[in-house]
Amino acid sequence: MKILKSITLAAILFVAVGVNAQSSKDKKVIKDAENAKEKLMTMDVGLDQFFNNSAGYVVFPNVGKGGFIIGGASGNGVVYENGEKVGMADLKKLSVGLQAGGQAITEVIFFETAEDLAEFKEGDFEFSAEASAVALKSGVAVNAKYRDGVAVFALPKAGLMADASVGGQKFDYTPLMQ
Repeated sequence: MKILKSITLAAILFVAVGVNAQSSKDKKVIKDAENAKEKLMTMDVGLDQFFNNSAGYVVFPNVGKGGFIIGGASGNGVVYENGEKVGMADLKKLSVGLQAGGQAITEVIFFETAEDLAEFKEGDFEFSAEASAVALKSGVAVNAKYRDGVAVFALPKAGLMADASVGGQKFDYTPLMQ
């Protein structure tokens, strides 16, 4: 009986530590996403129209990309619906082809309609192979348009990589606990 109590206590402690670790990770990603959004809003790139008028968006503040022939990308982000945080997202990409280098970027995905956002939240969202992001520089987003209900923007943070595609990215969505 004493062993069973010890095992139960250890299991409860393990779950509590795991939840707290995940919570700490989420808090850091949320803070980084808010800082990235603030930076993007202060840049003269025209993103304010997307932030203010989209049904929702995902901010991935730190996406790491790298590869030589075989490459990949990974990042965590925050999902917003009508300007409010509603969940966390995970981005993964594996690619094969002409590519070389490494890069850190901020990526923002805007959803034109509630249906487009709902598709993302269902977990079945993946970019087609030819999808690419608009690289942000002064005023570039003013003339940008949604394509199939989605607009994607990337802001390079560091590094250099000969690859601007977002095609093949796969996403997972987890709602925030209230």
